[in-house]
Amino acid sequence: MTSEHCNDGNDGNNDGNNDGNNNGNNNGEHGVATTKTAPRSPETVWALENAVFSAAMFAQRLPWTDTAARALGLDALTREGVRRSLLDHLRRTRSGRPVRLRTPFGNFLVPLAPAVSEALLLRGDEEGSLETAAGLTDAGHRYALSPHAELTWEVIAPGDELAALVARDVDEAVAGRRGDGTLEWQAWGEAMARLGRRLVAGEPAAEDTLLSEIVARTPAAGRGPGARDDLAAALRRRTARYLENPDPASLVGRLVGAGASADTVVAAVAHVLALVSEAATTTTLQALALHAVETADTPEEAVDRALRHYPPVAAAVHRVKVPFVWEGLAIGSGTQILCAPGWLSQAKDGAGPGVWPSALCGGPGTCAATRFAVLVAAELVRAVTAVSRPLVVHPKLTAGRLPATLDARSLLVALRELPGGRGDRRVTVGRPAAAPAAVRGCTPASYGALAQASAERLAAHAESLAVCAGADGWDRDEAGEGFRMVLLDHADRCARAADGVRKAANRLAD
Repeated sequence: MTSEHCNDGNDGNNDGNNDGNNNGNNNGEHGVATTKTAPRSPETVWALENAVFSAAMFAQRLPWTDTAARALGLDALTREGVRRSLLDHLRRTRSGRPVRLRTPFGNFLVPLAPAVSEALLLRGDEEGSLETAAGLTDAGHRYALSPHAELTWEVIAPGDELAALVARDVDEAVAGRRGDGTLEWQAWGEAMARLGRRLVAGEPAAEDTLLSEIVARTPAAGRGPGARDDLAAALRRRTARYLENPDPASLVGRLVGAGASADTVVAAVAHVLALVSEAATTTTLQALALHAVETADTPEEAVDRALRHYPPVAAAVHRVKVPFVWEGLAIGSGTQILCAPGWLSQAKDGAGPGVWPSALCGGPGTCAATRFAVLVAAELVRAVTAVSRPLVVHPKLTAGRLPATLDARSLLVALRELPGGRGDRRVTVGRPAAAPAAVRGCTPASYGALAQASAERLAAHAESLAVCAGADGWDRDEAGEGFRMVLLDHADRCARAADGVRKAANRLAD
């Protein structure tokens, strides 16, 4: 598209805006509607604006392009900074109205404000005009999302047993951390998957890993002939066993008690389990990391901050299959509405652009499954911070200047036991460490967390040696008495070493 064509389109849109405004003013003055303004097409941005946005998207595939800008702290010159600055510019110059963008990855209609996006999608949903949403990565790649399920919060809301169920899995996850106090990604993910299955399908489903596998594969099953039908049938068979005698503390139990049909329960299991697994595994770790650098007042605020900064569904594409009209704009068939809350700048008051329609689900409007998943994530943060202090070992996070992306798989979080806490009293000498001492970019507090974990292991080892030396049998002969003295000497050295390492850890932590 040439600049001349763009200007012609803008002039036409401006004329339409002026005509519409004049008609509206005249109607308001005389109180009589004389004409009806025809729906107009959304405005297309200028060629230069298209080029800048397309370049910013294409640069997402070249992670080295903004290395210098990040090193100098020039966030506005990074790939994300350029894209957000352009969207802010479009919102100011187009009065917040949706605009059409042409990119190498597709032509999109982009709402520029949370309220506009929500109203536009809800209108399209009411008209039955929208296809199933697809996720869009920063680099322009599309991926399937969990199919949205219509649920009411009053039916699926968990009871008071949620805290106890979450605490149980948190204790297991904390006990399974590495010897240096860090959480291991695979072990954490397995624990959170068990929690999700227990909350959604009940206690009997806690070890049903096949259920999670089917749910994870279902969104992307439409590529092969019959694949989606096969997985849907497998999900129905897998869920049927939990419908016979449902666990009353589970989502399935509440749905069955409310008289929901089998199809409704199966759809709910697929959607809620997918969202809970994502929030528990990824969002909770990100919330703990943000809590470590910017302490939040409540777990809910920590989770909300993680979803604002790092929404799992940062952008979603809604293809229009049937034309509809929204506030005088004609949205034609084939239009791709790009809903991208994660690409907007954060508000100065910290409220963020909002998660519209949801940071976890691509469906239009509110999503009860998202609310359920966020509640679980907040409860997880509450349970973890009640028994430990999270510290980020890697990557380096700085308050007020957080990175644009934070991959939970590469995130290394250590849990330092609170002063006076009960501790797990585990002897972990010889267990593999999560990160060598030479890892670059760690803060002193992060090294302090690792040193504190070492001190705890030394103290626990000293205690176990002393207990072993106090056992019966050593005093039966001279050799046994000698071995007991050796054990006590080792215990004393370990205790003194633990005390020294603990002092160093406290110095680093402060």
